[in-house]
Amino acid sequence: MEIPIEEVRSEKPENQLPPKTIADKIKKNLFIVEVPSYGNKVFYSLGFLALTCLATLILSGIVMVFFAPTWWLTSSWGVFFRSIHLWAAQAFIAIIILHALVVFSTSGFKAPRRLTWMLGAAVFTLALGEAEFGYGLRGDFSSQYRPLQAADFFNGAFLGKLVNTLNFSQIYGMHIIDVPLAIAALVFFHYLLVKVRGIAKPYRSDIKPAMVPADHRKLFIRGGVLVALIILFAYISPSPFIPPAKIEQIAKDDPSLLAQTLMKEFTKTSDTATYLDSIDPYTYDTRKVYVSVPYEQYVAASHATDDLAAFNAETSDAQKTSIGQANAYFGKGGEISSQPNANPLIPAVSSLVVMAKSGLYEAVVDAENKNLNPTYSLRLLDDTGVLDAEATRLHISTEQWGMMRPERGVLPPGAWWLAPLGFLSNVALANDPNADRDGAAILGFLALLLIVFPYIPYLNRIPEKLHIAEIIWKR
Repeated sequence: MEIPIEEVRSEKPENQLPPKTIADKIKKNLFIVEVPSYGNKVFYSLGFLALTCLATLILSGIVMVFFAPTWWLTSSWGVFFRSIHLWAAQAFIAIIILHALVVFSTSGFKAPRRLTWMLGAAVFTLALGEAEFGYGLRGDFSSQYRPLQAADFFNGAFLGKLVNTLNFSQIYGMHIIDVPLAIAALVFFHYLLVKVRGIAKPYRSDIKPAMVPADHRKLFIRGGVLVALIILFAYISPSPFIPPAKIEQIAKDDPSLLAQTLMKEFTKTSDTATYLDSIDPYTYDTRKVYVSVPYEQYVAASHATDDLAAFNAETSDAQKTSIGQANAYFGKGGEISSQPNANPLIPAVSSLVVMAKSGLYEAVVDAENKNLNPTYSLRLLDDTGVLDAEATRLHISTEQWGMMRPERGVLPPGAWWLAPLGFLSNVALANDPNADRDGAAILGFLALLLIVFPYIPYLNRIPEKLHIAEIIWKR
């Protein structure tokens, strides 16, 4: 496809003329004033549109933080703002990807714009993590199941001590302060470089586009349309809410299941107790956290007989016999009763199940955590198997390509950007016993590859061979 060679304007560029009004000064200092002849196309509005999404995310997030989680879960206006936030995040990531494809196709990452590309790639990487942190804060089933899967990923990457996705307070702070500030700083320097150097011109010396005034009116119209679409989608397809699992509800619906799980915690045979990656936050004593401490509080509050003390006073052989009998009793659906029994473990565990039915058990367990986060209760919920069963029912389990799927229907879409992670988990590393660790290493390598792409010989020549740029440059 031939690209017409356009005559370059000889008059003095508008951005070099002295500003006449305050509006002119603002426009000169904040905006790109002149662009190549193709620069007013929608292809070159994508960076601005991504910034529009970011502003929408920040504003809707500020409103949500101001009114707190209960508001965005129960109030109709809160759900609406939560939905705006969700759709703005979807648009933000989609537009960043399109923006990167345009820059890639036109080789806009070549020197002296390598740093510009690297900053943009870093923004994209942070945006993916920021979006997943947001799912963990939603306050529904997703905010239980997804962080548990993410915790395996971070632990596999040996980052569990730094990022515990089960810690609501930590992720909340990272989501509303740390990561947004990092993204904002990177976006600022990214745009500053674009402002100073202007929009990338064709790398081919035979194409000399004329410089024309930037059409800011068209730019803002496109931004306004995007915001209107986000609000429209938030109204017609709000953010889904699936009630979270509760230990209290399990105790009421299936008390034997909870009793069996507590026995596994007591004997340290549960998934949490035998977790392979022996790093925080899974290095705690499950017998102490889930049985001993809650039972001590139960005895102190009810002045009941301390059956656990009676068990601890037994000989080692007698304890093994008691454990075996208790496992068999609860495994056969034995009655949950705190009445005296020849086997002290049965009334002790039964008392905890009764305590759980009242809602007190979960509060006591979470209060044990010195950081005041729900790590302990979420791990117990996971050990019951209820979370995996519900995720399978909703078709969002990791075996069903995990968290990429929406929780209901078709809209709003799920985290489709996690497709590479789904491929690694279910195809490439399906039979790998160290899938979390190896998947984290592969994705980390791909992220690094994306960031340093402009410096990789031969690989950075691929766009020139594809000849897609001509379509974008054509006036």
